[in-house]
Amino acid sequence: MSFDSELIAELWVAVAFAIFLAVLAKLGVHRMILGALDARSARIKADLDEARRVRDAAQALLAAYQRKRAEADREADAILVAAKQEAERLAAEAKAKIEEFVVRRTKMAETKIAQAEAQALADVRAAAAEAAVGAAERILAETTKGKVSENLLAQGIRDLKSKLN
Repeated sequence: MSFDSELIAELWVAVAFAIFLAVLAKLGVHRMILGALDARSARIKADLDEARRVRDAAQALLAAYQRKRAEADREADAILVAAKQEAERLAAEAKAKIEEFVVRRTKMAETKIAQAEAQALADVRAAAAEAAVGAAERILAETTKGKVSENLLAQGIRDLKSKLN
């Protein structure tokens, strides 16, 4: 009997379970569960679609920033090349101006030296002429006397001045 009572108990549990399932089916619980699962599935699908859209937008933004960075790198390289060329041009220009300045100053110095030499030579000639005239005048004055001496002296002075100048 114990075998039969266990079997009857299991049978009542099975019948109660079947009635419970029938009540749940009658109340439409399975539709509510399926609707909740479908809603959750739709929410997950919408979240996945949104995540894909955000990922695609982020990738597009990343690609745009990488292009901008590459462009900025090229622009920076071009600026460096232009700056280097400008610096070389300015250095060459400055060197040419310095060389021109040195040449101009050298010419001015040479001109001043030549003028000073010419002036010194003229001063020496004038001093020599004055000394020679003075010496000739004294010598002639001592050696010759009278009117002849005065004429000779005047003539000699004129000749000497014309030759020395």
